[in-house]
Amino acid sequence: MSIGYVMAKIPFIILFLFFKYAFSEKVIETNIIANIIQTLERPTTIIVITCLTPYNKVQFHSKLAGRNSDKRNLIEFIHPGEIPKNIENNHHILFIADLGCQNVLDSLKIYDNLKLFRSPFRWIFFNKNCDNINFKRTIQNITDINILLDSEVLVIQQYCGYFCEIYYTYKRSSESEWETELYEKWNITNGMEKKSRHNEATAIRRLNLNNYELKICYVLTDNDSINHLTDEVNDHIDTITKVNFPTTNQLLDFLNASRKYIFTETWGYRHNNTWNGMTGYLVRQEVDIGGSPMFFTSERMSVIEYISSPTPTRSKFVFQQPKLSYENNLFLLSFKYSLWIGSIALIGLLYLVICAVTIWEWKKKSSSKNGVESVGILRPNLVDIALFIFGCTCQQGSVVELKGSLGRMVLLLLFVSLTFLYTSYSANIVALLQSSSSQIRTLEDLLRSRMKFGVHDTVFNKYYFTTETEPIRRAIYETKVAPPGGTPHFMSMEDGVKAMQKGLFAFHMETGVGYKFVGKYFEEGEKCGLKEIQYLRVIDPWLAVQKNTQFMEMFKIGTKRLQEHGLQQRENHLLYEKRPKCSGRQANFISVSMVDCYPALLILTYGALLAAMVGVIEILYYRRAEIMSKIK
Repeated sequence: MSIGYVMAKIPFIILFLFFKYAFSEKVIETNIIANIIQTLERPTTIIVITCLTPYNKVQFHSKLAGRNSDKRNLIEFIHPGEIPKNIENNHHILFIADLGCQNVLDSLKIYDNLKLFRSPFRWIFFNKNCDNINFKRTIQNITDINILLDSEVLVIQQYCGYFCEIYYTYKRSSESEWETELYEKWNITNGMEKKSRHNEATAIRRLNLNNYELKICYVLTDNDSINHLTDEVNDHIDTITKVNFPTTNQLLDFLNASRKYIFTETWGYRHNNTWNGMTGYLVRQEVDIGGSPMFFTSERMSVIEYISSPTPTRSKFVFQQPKLSYENNLFLLSFKYSLWIGSIALIGLLYLVICAVTIWEWKKKSSSKNGVESVGILRPNLVDIALFIFGCTCQQGSVVELKGSLGRMVLLLLFVSLTFLYTSYSANIVALLQSSSSQIRTLEDLLRSRMKFGVHDTVFNKYYFTTETEPIRRAIYETKVAPPGGTPHFMSMEDGVKAMQKGLFAFHMETGVGYKFVGKYFEEGEKCGLKEIQYLRVIDPWLAVQKNTQFMEMFKIGTKRLQEHGLQQRENHLLYEKRPKCSGRQANFISVSMVDCYPALLILTYGALLAAMVGVIEILYYRRAEIMSKIK
C-alpha cells in the first residue's frame, strides 16, 4: 500500500471518527435524559433549549421519542432566550437546557424573571462538553438565578466516560448557598440505579431545613400579652395569637428551622395602596409566615397566600332571646286565629239563644209576675243581655238570671263553655310568659328590635364596622353601635357579657372567647335562650404566608400533620369554649314585668276612661233633665 493512498484516505478516516464520536456522545446524552424522563413516571411535554444543528435535533428527537413512545411525550426545540409558548398545562412541562450553548446564562435569567424555575415546572441541565471543570464553573455562574426549595432542577454531572451522577440543585433562599440532593447514578451498562425516594414529593424530601431561620409575625393588641403567650394568663386577650403560638412553633420544629419573632399591633389593612401590620410584612417579604390567623378576604388574596384554618371561631352578635311579650301581644297570641273566630261565634250564638229564651220567659210570666217578683229575672233588653254575657265571660257574678228550666239549661251551657275557654286562655298565657321570642332571625330583625348594641373592642371589629357599606350592616353601625352625637359602644369582653346577661342587649364578640365569660356569669337556665347572628361577611381565620413562597407546600404539610395528630385541637380546647348546652330551662324563674301586662293595663286604662266619660255624660244628662223640669 503506497503512502499516497494512505494520505488520500486520512480525511475520510478523520471525518468518520468525528461523526462516530459525536453520534456516540449524543446517544449517551439522549439515553440519560430518556432514562430520567422514564423515572419521573408522568406525562411530559419537553421543551429543549439548545443550539444543536437541525441534523442533531432530528437525531435527538428520534432517540428521545423512540425511548418514550409509550409516554406520548411532545418535544419542542427553542433557541436560548426564546420565550416558550403554550405552557398553560404547566404541570406536564419539562425544560431541558444545554449549558454548553452561548448566551445560555442570559436566557436562564430571562426564564427566572418569568418564574419558570418555580414549581410546578421541571428542568434538566446538561452540558455536552466533557470538561468537568468547565461544567462546575458554569453551574457556579448561575448563582443569581432563584432555584429555590420548591424547584425541581436536575443537573447531569460529568457523563464523560460513560458514567454520570444526577443531582437535584436548589437554594433555600436567594442569598443561600447551593444545596445538592443525589437523584440517581447512571452508567452505560446498567442505566439508572433507581432510588426509593423518587416518587416522593419535593416538599417531603426537603422538609429538613437544617436550622434555616424562618421569620414569623404575630399580632398583639395588648403589650402585656408578650409576657403571657403560653401561661394562660388573661387568655381572653389576643386569644387567636395565644392559641396558635405553640402550634406555629411546633410547625417550625417539624421543619427543623430556627425562628425570628416579629410582633405587630394589627393584622394589616390597605391604606393609600400600601399594607400595614402583618399583611404588610408578608407583602414586603420581611416575614415568611403569619402566626396569627386572619380573615379570608378578596383584597388580601391578591397579595398573600392562605394555607390552613387552624382555629374554627367566628365573631357574631350574641344575645338572649327576648320575652315573647316584647314582640307579641300575649293576650291575642294565646288562641289561634281560628279558635278566636270559633269562640266569638259560640258566644254570639249563645247571645241569640239567651235573647230568645228571655223574651219567651217574659211573655210567659208577664201575666202572673208583678214588678217586685221580676226584679231578679233577666229582662229582654239587648244591652242588658250583652252586659250579662260579658260579665259571664270575665267570670263575674250577676244579680239577674233566667228562672225557667230552659233558661237554666242555657245558662249552664254558657257558664261551662266560658269556664273552659277562660281556663285554657289563662293556662296559655302562663306558658307564653315563660317562652322566648324567635322572631329575631336576621340582621334586619335585629336592627328593628328594641335591643341595645355593643361590640368587643378589637382592631378588626373597629375596621370592619366602620368600613361596612351594605345598607343593613351600615345602619346597624350608624344607629345602634355609634349613634350620632354619642360614644361608639365598643367595650371589653367582660362588660359586654354582663350587659348581655341583663337582657335586651346584643353583643358582638368572638364566640370561642365570649362563651367562657358566658359560662362564668350566666345561670344554667339563662344559657338556653342564647341566639347568634353573623355580622362580618368573612369565614374562619386562616394562616397566611408570602405570595409564591418556596416554603408553601412544607407549611401545608406541617399544619396538616399538627391537625392530624391532635396538637392544634388541644390548643383550641384549652382557650376556646363551644356554645354552652341548654340545661335547666324549667328551673329558671321568669318574673312577670310591666311589659307582659301592658296590653291588659292598656285595656283597663281605656275602659276606665270610657267609664268616666259615660259617667260624666250621664251626670250632665241628669242635670239637664233637672233643669228642664224646673223650667217647666
